[in-house]
Amino acid sequence: MLTSPLWLPLMVISVLYVKLVSSGPVFYRQERVGLGSKPFMIWKFRSMQVNADTTTHEGYTKSLIRGNSPMKKLDERGDSRIIPGGKLFRAMALDELPQLFNVLCGEMSLVGPRPCTPAEFELYEPWHKCRVNVLPGMTGQWQVNGKNNTSFTQMIHLDLEYGRTMSIWSDASIIARTVPTLVGQIYASRRRRALEKANRQSSQTA
Repeated sequence: MLTSPLWLPLMVISVLYVKLVSSGPVFYRQERVGLGSKPFMIWKFRSMQVNADTTTHEGYTKSLIRGNSPMKKLDERGDSRIIPGGKLFRAMALDELPQLFNVLCGEMSLVGPRPCTPAEFELYEPWHKCRVNVLPGMTGQWQVNGKNNTSFTQMIHLDLEYGRTMSIWSDASIIARTVPTLVGQIYASRRRRALEKANRQSSQTA
């Protein structure tokens, strides 16, 4: 709670933003797999349109798990389900802020593997499932070591490495590296948007 002056204003701004650009609830809840395979409900700020179809995302996630391609987000390719400005909102990880309540409830930690959905967990091989032997986190080894440029298998290896070497010092290092990583993601998101705009203008004038 001592850190509330840092994140509370961001949460208020995020609430106002979601209400301004999209009708519907501000928060989004989804079942995830937690410590020891125990399910829990994760909290997020809604970054997609209400009642958005999830079948495309589920199929895409399945292809990432079974393949060896970088884990790029669907919204990088253009996703009509995202609310206006949602790409930048997600790149800044503002949609993840409500998970601080999951941390306070003991369902998550600040640092740890990102919790997957039960459907994704069913696709895991036995050795993949070892990643749930530690509390899931808001940030972790994967987030600060490539994230969307890594494959699913590389993500699993990073999560397992964290489980083997976790300490207060490694957590502090990951937290310290998270902010610069987010800044890099924001820069990359803005650069993609600029390139997309330039490409549209080029195609219109061709």
